[in-house]
Amino acid sequence: MTRVLVIDDEAPIRLLCRVNLEAEGMDVLEAADGPSGLEQAREQTPDVILLDVMMPGLDGWSVAEQLLEDERTANIPIIFLTARAEFRDRARGLDIGGVDYVTKPFNPLDLAPLVDDLLARISRGERDELRAAKLSELRALMEGG
Repeated sequence: MTRVLVIDDEAPIRLLCRVNLEAEGMDVLEAADGPSGLEQAREQTPDVILLDVMMPGLDGWSVAEQLLEDERTANIPIIFLTARAEFRDRARGLDIGGVDYVTKPFNPLDLAPLVDDLLARISRGERDELRAAKLSELRALMEGG
């Protein structure tokens, strides 16, 4: 069973994620802030982490950096949840080591297929290609926009 950790300070967002991912048979863990998210990631080693960027205290960037520096959590793919549509933020998430991002408001029905697709591709060894594709997609948008 796919285990997803949702780290977001907004309870309604966590609930949306939980309901939609559980409906697809996934196991969902929740954390309301960065420090408890880090703790859960280390203890539960989820298959994937949905991580909100804008959180009080320890923000998503810092959480991601700590996850990637810790050998227990370094290989867990991170999908950033960002309310910001700015290219800079999305690129930063990918640069840090995230593999994807979802811009809020998002369609919660898209989450499970996104997670499934991501994990399938990573299991085939395509993590780097996935990030490279996202980065080139962003560059094209930035140049065209």
